[in-house]
Amino acid sequence: MTYLIYALIIVIFILLVTNIRIVPQATEYVIELLGKYKTTWGAGLHVKIPFVEKISKKITLKEQVLDSPPQPVITKDNVTMRIDTVVYFRIFDAKIYTYGVVNPINALENLTATTLRNIVGELELDGTLTSRDTINSKMTAILDEATDQWGIKVTRVELKNIIPPEEIQSAMEKQMKAERDRRETLLQAEGHKAAAITRAEGDKQAMILAAEGERDARIARAEGEAKAIFLAKQAEAEGLKALKEAGIDAAVLELKKYEALVNMSNGTASKLIIPTDAVNAVTNNTIFTESTGLGDNIKPAPKKPEPVKKDECCDK
Repeated sequence: MTYLIYALIIVIFILLVTNIRIVPQATEYVIELLGKYKTTWGAGLHVKIPFVEKISKKITLKEQVLDSPPQPVITKDNVTMRIDTVVYFRIFDAKIYTYGVVNPINALENLTATTLRNIVGELELDGTLTSRDTINSKMTAILDEATDQWGIKVTRVELKNIIPPEEIQSAMEKQMKAERDRRETLLQAEGHKAAAITRAEGDKQAMILAAEGERDARIARAEGEAKAIFLAKQAEAEGLKALKEAGIDAAVLELKKYEALVNMSNGTASKLIIPTDAVNAVTNNTIFTESTGLGDNIKPAPKKPEPVKKDECCDK
């Protein structure tokens, strides 16, 4: 009897040990009791009742990625292209995920393909190629709403590749090349235009600076000549003032007139204009000199020697 009790205890211990379960973090276990949902185990230590409880499904709560293969899609303008999508999702309710739909991943993949066809079918080729963000946001909203009853939360959807037909690709490449050639031509034209404008501006500035330099030079020369004339007149005025203060008489003034006439006659001018008062002064001076002999600087010509008379008495 004692051995039987020991054996029973050992069996119970083995059953207890073998039915201890440790649920890791970010994981949930769905537990069924006699084929019926009982509870959901979260992370931690749990003990399962042997023979009557069963772990129906192990669910990870981490975000998962569903990479769908390329799907043929027809646009609004009847262009067939292949598009593959990437769906990011996570499970928020293990019970609904387990009992909501058969093979939830396959259901999500098929729903993604049909939703993509519906959205792209309303767009033309150019709109499909340029509206990735719009398609992504629409698909995310539709899939998230449809998969709530499956316990799945769709966080975002991305279009991975858009592969148009080969003839469309060739036409797009030609169009892209033509657009690049057009941009290159425009850039070259703008460059030539900018260079011409820059050269014209440079020539304009050079002409303006040259004109300003010539103007400044003329002004400087005019100012120099005016200053020279002013200084000469000022010196002449000061000389006259000094002569006046010295109390000179008419004879000195007449002498100054003569000096002026001499200076004028030494020039290279072909004509000599003599004031009337100077002519009268010279005439008066000439008459005075001839009558008095004063001021006559011309020496008289030497007299011829008289012949010596011969002495008749002595020369014999």
